[in-house]
Amino acid sequence: MKVEKLVGDRFKERPSDCKIDSHALMLRGGYMKQVCNGIFSSYTPLRRITRKIEQIIREEMEAIGGQEVLLPVVMPASLWEESGRYSSVGNELLRFEDRSNSPLVLGMTHEEAAVQLVREYGQSYAKYPFMIYQIQTKFRDEARPRGGLIRVREFIMKDAYSFHTSQEDLEQYYEKCLQAYKKIFARAGLPQVITVASDSGLMGGNVSHEFMLLTPAGEDSVAVCSHCGYGANVEAAECIVKNERSQTSDELTLVHTPGIRTIEDLCNFLGIPMEKTCKAVVYQKNTDNRYVVLFIRGDLDVNEAKLRNHLGEDIRPAVITDDCGLKAGYIGPYDLEGDFAVLFDRSLEGANNLSCGANIHEYHYTGLDIERDIGKMEYHDFSKIADGGICPKCGTPSITISRGIELGNIFQLGTKYTKAMNMQYLDKDGNPNYPVMGCYGIGIERLAAAVCEAHHDEHGPIWPLSIAPWEIHLCCLRPDNAEVKEAADKLYEELQKQSIEVIYDDRNVSAGVMFSDADLLGVPIRVIISPRNMKDNCLEITTRDKKISMKATFDKAITEIKALMSELYS
Repeated sequence: MKVEKLVGDRFKERPSDCKIDSHALMLRGGYMKQVCNGIFSSYTPLRRITRKIEQIIREEMEAIGGQEVLLPVVMPASLWEESGRYSSVGNELLRFEDRSNSPLVLGMTHEEAAVQLVREYGQSYAKYPFMIYQIQTKFRDEARPRGGLIRVREFIMKDAYSFHTSQEDLEQYYEKCLQAYKKIFARAGLPQVITVASDSGLMGGNVSHEFMLLTPAGEDSVAVCSHCGYGANVEAAECIVKNERSQTSDELTLVHTPGIRTIEDLCNFLGIPMEKTCKAVVYQKNTDNRYVVLFIRGDLDVNEAKLRNHLGEDIRPAVITDDCGLKAGYIGPYDLEGDFAVLFDRSLEGANNLSCGANIHEYHYTGLDIERDIGKMEYHDFSKIADGGICPKCGTPSITISRGIELGNIFQLGTKYTKAMNMQYLDKDGNPNYPVMGCYGIGIERLAAAVCEAHHDEHGPIWPLSIAPWEIHLCCLRPDNAEVKEAADKLYEELQKQSIEVIYDDRNVSAGVMFSDADLLGVPIRVIISPRNMKDNCLEITTRDKKISMKATFDKAITEIKALMSELYS
């Protein structure tokens, strides 16, 4: 490939709407072009990178017994109705009709299609276990695409589905997949990816993990313990709270609090810390609009993922109307009347001498003792873990909240889909059973963007050799010099004969332009042939990260290049 024939332009200016580096560099370097919000076309360099990532994934999936299949992008709505997700999933699922008015969906994930594919095949226990995987385009109608390829609407994903006759067998295979994922990310140039516990969300199941690259450009928040290494997505992390109960409980007292509507204002008005308050956070269920009133300690935030999982349905922030029975800004658990779902966070368990709303306009209570004044309640973990919080694993106050890019996820789905879609097998005794499932996903283009985010400088990406668009970038400085051009052409031909991937720049441009474009393409090894080096009968070999720079005679050029490639691959 010659640079002059490479489709796509490279330019110096950073696009004004790019907030993260990988997005800006991949636009500047001619890797992709935006089609519309959250949808991109890939130029040749990006496609070469993603093909190499796909090959790494194929090798690791097949090393643990995976079989590649291809499931459809468009599916009948009836498949998703079988699983129950056609109505339970929100607007992320794109629904439409064909010319016959048959309802269809665009696949955002393929559990239903996977079960449909093997439902008849897997009718005997003797067929188990097995795993199928695909690399396929998906569409998820994200409300807020961002960060270039970090969060998009159309994307390429590797998704795999395993089927087992026991939970124990699933757990063993789940561990194999977890280790395979670590190999994939290391081979792609990201050995620093960490594994964290996650929320299963719309996928279902009780056990799930995400693979995170910690970076300020990340869209997810990750709780990490510096003491024991615990890690979890903030949505899934247990929040450990220690309440300091006062030895004596004050009398419940009604206090006039004119104009005081927030916890911050209440604390300033009464001169108390936030942890001695009880606040109400109100939601509405999407299914029937019923109000959900959640009481939580005033210094904590609600983890809405935990709340959704507890309710088993989606929720939204409430619109509190004048006739709903709630006094906005003054809601409290004492004498609260109305047809509301009322929940208590465990941060309030055993707490006393709290201040809270009085359910009367411009009044609050002081001296609230939950058990004395409200009675015995059920408490659940609805809180969001915070920086400096207590680690759920080792119990030390050493939690740090970091940003991260989610590169992959794995789930133990259990029988959620096989039961819903009536997939059964007969065991050794002829009894029908539902297979247990696992699913395992990796975003291909997101992984490419994450590698760029982790490996770049101010001039462009620094691609690891394992996924670089080309292995060698050959620069011919002064192609108008016949001797230089002849030597560069000869080396280009020899590299191709040796099956070394090379992109050749023999344009009649300045060295500055040539090297600027080379930096944006990020090829890990650069070979430079110039009039100055020709005088010494040698060429220059450097690495994109500038850690290695050496000269080699022309008769030893291929040998030196291969040796450096071997070093970078190791």
